Amino acid sequence: MTHAVITGTGLFTPSHAIDNAALVASFNAWVDAENARRAEAGVEERLEHSSSDFIVKASGIHSRYVMDAEGILDPERMRPRLAPRGNDEPSIQCEMGQAAAREALDAAGVAAREIDLVIVACSNLERPYPAVAVELQAALGAGGYAFDMNVACSSATFAIETAANAIRAGSIRRALVVNPEICSAHLNFRDRDSHFIFGDACTALVLESDEVASAESRFEILGTRLTTRFSNAIRNNAGFLDRVTDSDPLATDRLFVQEGRRVFKEVCPMVAALITDHLASLELTGGDLARLWLHQANRHMNDLIARRVLGHEPEAEQAPIILDRYANTSSAGSIIAFHLHRHDLASGALGVVCSFGAGYSAGSVVVRRQ
Repeated sequence: MTHAVITGTGLFTPSHAIDNAALVASFNAWVDAENARRAEAGVEERLEHSSSDFIVKASGIHSRYVMDAEGILDPERMRPRLAPRGNDEPSIQCEMGQAAAREALDAAGVAAREIDLVIVACSNLERPYPAVAVELQAALGAGGYAFDMNVACSSATFAIETAANAIRAGSIRRALVVNPEICSAHLNFRDRDSHFIFGDACTALVLESDEVASAESRFEILGTRLTTRFSNAIRNNAGFLDRVTDSDPLATDRLFVQEGRRVFKEVCPMVAALITDHLASLELTGGDLARLWLHQANRHMNDLIARRVLGHEPEAEQAPIILDRYANTSSAGSIIAFHLHRHDLASGALGVVCSFGAGYSAGSVVVRRQ
């Protein structure tokens, strides 16, 4: 049987970074101005300030990278300012994808023309069509076919299973999975409970049949498992019908909204059970794992899931955290953790890449270093 292996990873990190102090200063300046407007209008309800301590305690996040910091930190705007591009110019996500993909291809020792499948998988695509994946395929000079997919924060693991299955079936030999996340564009920077959550980044993975892979460092995919369960606890209502329903594109429900406590209560046990059951199906347990590369949404969620899977308090290297400096980068988060924290593993070491988020959706990918 043909086995799929991960042979290369890549990461694009934006040049703009915002630490908690700068984000809080912008938010509080807007709160002061808004409270003054409310007082003048005779509205009694006042908005609360945010603080760096509040952010760290709630999430474990200290900073984030973004595609544009100036627009976000402007109290009059509080959203990124990205210049429009013409149809003959590369899209923003295509540019991000190229940077991450080239690093992954170089690591794998694979030429773009040897790729048979390109999947762009992320929470938000900058346009419905033509597919960003097809644009990226052309920009790289890749072969085969390409398509976009969206399973929110689980997009990367769902794409990995899709690519791995195509390799196992023998229909392709090599695939490129790319996750260009511009999360700052869907975040409400005027919501105290969530204004700090997201950052921007793009990741890429090269998957190959073990029969053609030549990279010295490779991770065999032992199995994949996916699950979905409908929930409104995480939602973004922006869509192509906004124009015909006369919806306000800046309305709160057209941006990221969540019921944080409910998400924590419902998602953590779901994800822990997914990983544990998946391991059991492969005759493995949490004790067999050298590493957990978890979705980077919230430090408390990751710690709880890791404890339930491993059966003990995780050491820092067992469940690496990157959200302290990247924040939540949606589908890219678990892949950033994998990209940055895999090289020290010995041959034969086992690990799990796991993502989870809106849907609810969750994906588990069990890998072994060869």
